[in-house]
Amino acid sequence: MTITQLLECDTLTDVAARIRSHVVDMCAGPEGGHLGGALSCVDVLTALYFSVLDVDTHWPDDPDRDRFLLSKGHAAVALYATLAERGFFPVEELAGFGRAGSRLMGHPVRAVPGVELPTGSLGHGLALGCGFALANRYAGRASRTFVLLGDGELQEGSVWEAAIAAASLRLDRLVAVVDRNGLQLTGPTDAIAPMEPLAERWRSFGWAVREVDGHDPELLADLLDAAAWEPGKPSVLIARTVKGQGLPFLAGRASSHYVTLSPRNHARAISALRVAEALG
Repeated sequence: MTITQLLECDTLTDVAARIRSHVVDMCAGPEGGHLGGALSCVDVLTALYFSVLDVDTHWPDDPDRDRFLLSKGHAAVALYATLAERGFFPVEELAGFGRAGSRLMGHPVRAVPGVELPTGSLGHGLALGCGFALANRYAGRASRTFVLLGDGELQEGSVWEAAIAAASLRLDRLVAVVDRNGLQLTGPTDAIAPMEPLAERWRSFGWAVREVDGHDPELLADLLDAAAWEPGKPSVLIARTVKGQGLPFLAGRASSHYVTLSPRNHARAISALRVAEALG
């Protein structure tokens, strides 16, 4: 099924709403999940998988495919929900997340169709993305590589080593997205390790930079599809987001980082998402 067929009656916002509902359901399971950081990146994943990435659900290992790496691998529930909605595996499988015998583990694993590599040891994804981009260049492929990083992850020095390498190698088929929700497990990112002016920091490392509302999937899709923005430079999109987006009782709170939703809070969350979808 093509993207056009998938979106025949839906907008990207409609798809994102369904993905958020799946995330909430998974985080109401016995193991819970990284709810806040998953909800903050749903619109980015929706834009990528339903508008930008050249991937084939029937041939996930097509050598000419675009690559996507979820460097902030703890947001796996958002990736699983997106892959299921896109058709890589049945949506019904999401109900088994984190349970014995399920391949849907707390961090992405290669056993899941559409997952390129196990990720979640923070700071590694961008370097891996450099490797994919360089390999594609040597193979003569036009494929692009996209890497989604958390803003707390930018405290890892390996991210900046990879940023230097990408610019030095002129990897303009490499696109990084920073989920700039401003929070990490222990509090505000800027109270722990200030990183502003973040855009200028990336520019100083030789990257082409754009900033965007990270909860506008149509705009995200337009910007990501237009990369590379400057010839010979890797691209980074700083997506300004809200941790726990869509759930008023958790949005913008560090306490949303890892949550096991009680039956009551699960019902509250689903109700909030329905209200938001109705208001459109």
